[in-house]
Amino acid sequence: MAATGRYIGTPNGIVLCADANDDGILTGRLYHGYSTEAIPFRGYESVIRTAEALFDALGFPHKGTGDRNIHGQTRGHKKKEGMTKVMRDDELLGQHGDMGTFVIRVQHRQHSSWQGMVTYLDRDQTVYFRSALELIKIIDSTLDEAERKAAGRAEGEA
Repeated sequence: MAATGRYIGTPNGIVLCADANDDGILTGRLYHGYSTEAIPFRGYESVIRTAEALFDALGFPHKGTGDRNIHGQTRGHKKKEGMTKVMRDDELLGQHGDMGTFVIRVQHRQHSSWQGMVTYLDRDQTVYFRSALELIKIIDSTLDEAERKAAGRAEGEA
């Protein structure tokens, strides 16, 4: 992981604040520049659905493939008119999760998945991901490692 600094850098940047891991299900809040309200999530499916809705509304990043239903029919999405930024990047970066904070920057939506980079703000470490599944694994392993280190420090103090 390389250090790249604290920034959002893209109109579709998302700040993921991880607050708890309840029985293996990550819970927390999402923030983006087009809403002042936190968007609570429970599980990665909720994160992906929320982010996809934002990307579709922005029309960015453009989808490489359309959504299909069980019958094989494809439907497209139209960019929402009037999407206006209401939060500055420094306000977004001011949000923090109890377990960890991540800035997700999806640069492409190709091959029915996401490609981009994620920054773990607590350590200022950035890594590129090639799919939404890889992004989930990166976040999970980062939080697991942070939890192990915190437990080790707690044992050392006891």
